[in-house]
Amino acid sequence: MSHAALDGAPKGVFTRAIQAMCLGLLFALLWLATRAVPEAHSRVGTIAAVGFLLLAGTLTSELVEVIGLPHLTGYLLAGIVAGPHVLRLIDEESVQDLSQVNALALALIALEGGAHLRAGALRKGARSLAWATLTQHVLVLVTMTGVFMGLRAYIPFAASLGTSALLGCGLLWGVLAVTRSPAATLGILSQTRARGPIMDGTLSFVMTSDLIVVILLAAAMAVARPLLDPTATFSLADFQALGHEIVGSVSLGTTLGLILAAYLRLVGTQLIVVFIALGFGMTSMLQFLHFEPLLAFMVAGFAVQNLSKQGEKFLAGAEQAGSLVYVVFFATAGAHLDLPLLARLWPIALALAGTRALATWIASRSASRLAGDGPVLRRWGFAGLISQAGLALGVSTLIERAFPALGNGFRVLTLATVALNEMVGPVLFKFALDRAGETSREASPSLHSIPPPA
Repeated sequence: MSHAALDGAPKGVFTRAIQAMCLGLLFALLWLATRAVPEAHSRVGTIAAVGFLLLAGTLTSELVEVIGLPHLTGYLLAGIVAGPHVLRLIDEESVQDLSQVNALALALIALEGGAHLRAGALRKGARSLAWATLTQHVLVLVTMTGVFMGLRAYIPFAASLGTSALLGCGLLWGVLAVTRSPAATLGILSQTRARGPIMDGTLSFVMTSDLIVVILLAAAMAVARPLLDPTATFSLADFQALGHEIVGSVSLGTTLGLILAAYLRLVGTQLIVVFIALGFGMTSMLQFLHFEPLLAFMVAGFAVQNLSKQGEKFLAGAEQAGSLVYVVFFATAGAHLDLPLLARLWPIALALAGTRALATWIASRSASRLAGDGPVLRRWGFAGLISQAGLALGVSTLIERAFPALGNGFRVLTLATVALNEMVGPVLFKFALDRAGETSREASPSLHSIPPPA
């Protein structure tokens, strides 16, 4: 029997016990090192932190699999326990340094997500996608704007706002609420190899939703500016910048996709090196040009898949790299979670996250009915739309910079709410895929089953 086949075999009690023992030993060794030599934090550095999170996240994901939880939950738990708010094995400075590694992760996530979008499938599901896009963005935005305004007495930074300012702030929160998580969607796909209407519909919606969020954010910021600042006037400058960002990102992404397709055809080796170069170098260049890296990389992956014959080869390489990337990305996200903050704000964060989930479910049911979707999609179509992660945090950072009068309260509340959606969303999505029978029996690639790059 091949090694790959052994990787896909069911793991018994002995194997799980060995994994648990290795995980405990790993945590114990680093805990002893950081306590015996306090300056070890500065000596360990980012590279060692990545290695630790990679091993700890992988082992934890194997253990939580026993109770049916997705691997992403294991990655998050490993980061939370090792992070600066629990065992402090990784300090705050190292966590911040790990954010640079996430540039590579986000680039790969966007490339893989774009490569999963096939023009034929998009045309086939165009009616369903159109209704989902309309109902989700309109209903969730309007609902969450109203809910935010209704909860003003319980939101510290919003309690003193006037009616106009509160409306502007609520509108910004509504835009933040419509953001989804491509990383969570692709992470679940990487583990389960799911195929079916729920995964296909979720993937198409989540990836194309990024463009809608960019447009909605520019519009909301233009409307909210005079509401929050009476001395400001409505300006179309945000839309001019938006046009530059979208056109430039799509153009550069298409060009990059064609270059990647040519490379795959003529060379086709060392894809990992290419992805690393794109993740670090290309991201910096796109930001310098004021383009949106996620949109550009997504378009590049889409171009390789649909404008060349190299799509499957490119997707295979992206999935191999992604199986490692998701561990580090979500383990780092877990280390970033501020547990004391969540403990302080959990009632209002739970109210906002819960009403967002309810609005998402209602919008999903309405869209499925209007589009004539099948019963499975009507029942479970909402499940993949609960997760939030890096995109929501990025939007909150832009809002904080654009509206300093709000202080850091907006971002703090975002962190608490996203933390809940980040922990609950992947679990719900995997549960829905399992119940719908879309998850594959094939094991997702593990660290030792991934072939080395050619």
